[in-house]
Amino acid sequence: MRFALIVEIAKALMMARIKQTMVAAVGVTFSITMFIALLGFMNGLNDLLDGLILNRTAHVRFYNDIKPNEEQPISLSEEFKGFYNIVRSVKPSVSRVSIHNNQAIIRTLKEDKRILGVASKIAVQAFFNVGNVDIPAVLNGIEVEEENRLFAFSDYVVSGNFMDLHYTSNSIILGKGAADKMMAEIGDYVQVTTAQGNRLLLKVVGYYQSGIGELDNLQSYVSLATAQKMLGETSSYITDIQVKLYDLDLSPALAKEYRSMFGIDADDIQTVNAQFETGSNVRSLISYAVGITLLVVSGFGIYNILNMMIYEKMDTIAILKAIGFSGKDVRNVFISIAVSIGFFGGLMGLFFGFLACLGIERIPFETEALPTIKTYPVNFNPKYYVIGAVFSLVTTYFAGFFPSLKASRVDPVEIIRGK
Repeated sequence: MRFALIVEIAKALMMARIKQTMVAAVGVTFSITMFIALLGFMNGLNDLLDGLILNRTAHVRFYNDIKPNEEQPISLSEEFKGFYNIVRSVKPSVSRVSIHNNQAIIRTLKEDKRILGVASKIAVQAFFNVGNVDIPAVLNGIEVEEENRLFAFSDYVVSGNFMDLHYTSNSIILGKGAADKMMAEIGDYVQVTTAQGNRLLLKVVGYYQSGIGELDNLQSYVSLATAQKMLGETSSYITDIQVKLYDLDLSPALAKEYRSMFGIDADDIQTVNAQFETGSNVRSLISYAVGITLLVVSGFGIYNILNMMIYEKMDTIAILKAIGFSGKDVRNVFISIAVSIGFFGGLMGLFFGFLACLGIERIPFETEALPTIKTYPVNFNPKYYVIGAVFSLVTTYFAGFFPSLKASRVDPVEIIRGK
């Protein structure tokens, strides 16, 4: 009964100052709307930028790195044992670039429950021969179906069918930058010379565009069999094993574990691409900071309105206390007003924030660097709406708590005597 009465009194006080109440509610609505729109847009942008790199990068990459031999002949000499031997200008030794016993390694990886998939790869250093000009290139020999399943390869093939790479022998999907330089059309043949001096004519079956200009100028794609043929190697020859995990956060531990087990080099995505994660975190932090600032500002607006209401309603507060309402009851009346403003203003803010995100998502965004992107990216993650709702209630609660504390301490005798 007392609760219902408190709600009725709070409602009457709000209706008595309906314009001020509406102003406060609009402030909360605007803050929540901007909070949702800002977070949705910024995190959608983060997903787009990170996807350009992270979606096309293995969570763990196994390979044999070319590096100088740590043990030099002088270290094996009995005469110089116990000395600090300094050898300058040490050159890399003749080392195996291909991964030895790779089939056994791939079988072991596929049996690991943490791993989503494994794809083999060959990196071929080559040149495109265009008249008298040699254009440097990196040809990636890939397992086409696995590359598409694990790394969304088809999303970046802007012309042609990516499966033609698998079904057409001696075919190539050119990086868009390289294709523009050579003015190569789909169906044309390009001549490629490897670093070993082998030459091969390849049929252009598509264009690849990642959105990163430097990569699109250098990187092109061929099938695994074509890459092995270009190098004059057998079907067991591969230089990289790419691993995709169910949980990205497990990549450092898994890379360390299998590095020691297989005795080959391993890079994990979190170490190699730490700068991208840092950039995303900073952008998200700025979004949250701006959104929370808006909510705090709207909270000050509610605080000022309730303060003015208390000064104007001193006689009403005195009468309430005189007829038996406790200081706690009076405090609950004004807290109810503040929370009601936060609830209804926040509810409308969530609705308009969703509409704002829908509007942003439909704004055209066309650029040659990202041909597959047609509109601005927006993330509709429900957690942003939950965070906005919670902050609207928390902010308005504290905005109403301090004025209500002042109202609960009003002495009715002094107020009535003054009247």
